[in-house]
Amino acid sequence: MLDLFLRAMPLLEKAVLVTLGLGLSAFFCGCVLGLLIALARISPFRPLRWFAFSYVSIFRGTPLLIQILLIYFGLPSYGIVISPIPSALLALSLFAAAYLSENFRSGIMAVEKGQWEAAWAMGMGYWKTLFRIVLPQALRIALPPVGSRLIGLMKDTSLASTVTVVELTRVAEQLGATTFRYMEMFLIVGAIYWFINQVLTILQTWLESHLSKRYS
Repeated sequence: MLDLFLRAMPLLEKAVLVTLGLGLSAFFCGCVLGLLIALARISPFRPLRWFAFSYVSIFRGTPLLIQILLIYFGLPSYGIVISPIPSALLALSLFAAAYLSENFRSGIMAVEKGQWEAAWAMGMGYWKTLFRIVLPQALRIALPPVGSRLIGLMKDTSLASTVTVVELTRVAEQLGATTFRYMEMFLIVGAIYWFINQVLTILQTWLESHLSKRYS
């Protein structure tokens, strides 16, 4: 297996960067969009609430693989052609946003109502209360599921191989086909995914511990 790993090293190095780039970029975009959707879900305006509910229902209720294929293979039928990496990034971001929005919404709803009332009593408006008082507490509460979503998203990047994105899974498929050593190649790539997610888990645990001390 070591000889196969050394042979695959140049391709794996590039593939790891693609995997990390896809996962982290989709997580960032998903966080921004997810927060907006979460705010829409708790908005007093019914059309915004219905739009946010419909978004979450659609993207959580359909497989990510179908979403990737629709964007890459389906949109060209309507004259919208997106290259492989942007297609995968768009699908991963939209998919992640649906789940992250619920994480953020649950965090916001978990903040005591008295926090809002105390801020309003001090003359703060809705948005100032939200960003200065509520969101910092909500994000701390939502950190464990948000961290888990990042780890899950890293694994979900493997589906980008279906639209020819050369990430870790695609490299495993290519080298497995040329060497006929599929088992070893997929074990190597599985170990790399595991290592990446272990590092993320350690960072998440450290951040949770740091924030719990800060607010204790």
